[in-house]
Amino acid sequence: MKESILKNKSYDFAILIVKTCKSISEHQREFTLSKQLLKSGTSIGANIREAEFAQSNKDFINKMSIALKEASETEYWLSLLKDTKYIEIKCFNSLIGYNQELIKMLVSTINTMKAKLNNF
Repeated sequence: MKESILKNKSYDFAILIVKTCKSISEHQREFTLSKQLLKSGTSIGANIREAEFAQSNKDFINKMSIALKEASETEYWLSLLKDTKYIEIKCFNSLIGYNQELIKMLVSTINTMKAKLNNF
């Protein structure tokens, strides 16, 4: 998985999440929701990195599935922050679009690996 698109995109997304959470904390003085977003949004890439050194194909699928769950949780926190007016719609649209792209890539990766396992 050396320099994969998924690995790079998840890292870039994590940077955006860190910057967004920093802005929310500094300008809006909101810490609880932004911390939840920070945890889930950066965990996506961390789990993808863990999958890079999975012990088996099943372990790889498990790590990628955890990354997918974190991406789903990130979508929840982004929606909540938008609906409570902590982030503007423009910021939300940008981040949610990025997150949904990661979700599609993760689903595709997981399904490809599951199909590979089923063929053996």
